[in-house]
Amino acid sequence: MMLAVWVPLLLPFLAAPLARRLAEALPPRAAAWMLAGSAAVLAGGTLCSLGLLATDGLLQLPPVAALGHLSLPWLTAAAPDAPFAAALAALALLALGALAVRTARRRLRELRTARAALPAHGHPAAPCGELRTEPFVGHPADHADGHRPGRTPSPAQHSDMRPPGASVRRSRTPARLTALLRRTALLRSADHPLTVLDDECADAFALPGRLGRPGRPGEPGRIVVTSGMLRALTAPERSALLAHERAHLTARHHLFLSLAEHAAGVHPALRPLRAPLGYHLERWADEVAAARVGDRAVTARAVGRAALAASRSPWPARPRLVPAAHSGPVPRRVAALLQPRPATAPGTWRRAAAVALAACLALSTAASLQATADLHHTVEAAQQGSGAQR
Repeated sequence: MMLAVWVPLLLPFLAAPLARRLAEALPPRAAAWMLAGSAAVLAGGTLCSLGLLATDGLLQLPPVAALGHLSLPWLTAAAPDAPFAAALAALALLALGALAVRTARRRLRELRTARAALPAHGHPAAPCGELRTEPFVGHPADHADGHRPGRTPSPAQHSDMRPPGASVRRSRTPARLTALLRRTALLRSADHPLTVLDDECADAFALPGRLGRPGRPGEPGRIVVTSGMLRALTAPERSALLAHERAHLTARHHLFLSLAEHAAGVHPALRPLRAPLGYHLERWADEVAAARVGDRAVTARAVGRAALAASRSPWPARPRLVPAAHSGPVPRRVAALLQPRPATAPGTWRRAAAVALAACLALSTAASLQATADLHHTVEAAQQGSGAQR
């Protein structure tokens, strides 16, 4: 076991660079799945090896050996250095467990805070106090509801919009803008709910929903966009923006980001996979949005203008795990959108990288299984040695 158990701990240093290089030659969706799957397999192998090392040393504790009817002298002679490696592995597992719990609690708290800042889906919006008096400025189609530029909106029109200086927790979904987006085919009743925050800060993101449980109903994922972001885009660009965020929710990209974050905490060699995974998730959503609106140039302009608007006045309350159209290397994404639809790049090196990565993942899995089988044989041999001593 002492040889096989170390293989999953060392292979990520070779497999992670291979996965990054291979992702560049794949379409965004395939690249995202490949990066997430590689991170999951390599992180799982690391945890398995640490667990086996800790268990091997745990067997040499007198109470554990007596409980399992194991021969302590036989175990000590077979693996004299096991207690030292087990102590290090146990400390690593405790540290990783504490880090995983802290990260999960922090991300869940951010999501709860963001959900609490939004109105409950399906409930009527309560009126708020002060209302905006600025006109809604944008594309001529933005005023298809009959609202004229320069006209002060009435409370009936904006009874559910949050004033710019108010807390985010008083935000409401503007009925006029929602009706406009429905009529312009940007929002369908079967899609994820749209929440528009009346805020000068420009932002748009896909807020994941949550599963229901006894005593608490589930919530669907939401597309959250500020009025500042809507003013920064034309009507076709808004369509691309909302299609992009809808793609994030439909494919549950927040789960990919969560997996990458936890995998990076398990093994330091997996940390470089987080950035390329985030990039390919954004590219995945870009391609879905471009196919939805039918114009790659419009989608590229939407991504660029959204990123420019968000950089001028970012909205500070966006959770870290939620994807957004303006995140990631925006110039690279815009350049990719201005090119034809991506496909798998041909080449011998791509096939060689794919074979090498598959071999690394298979070897990590096989080594974990072999180390587990070796530990099982060790326990059986120690039990037989205990019976012989009797």
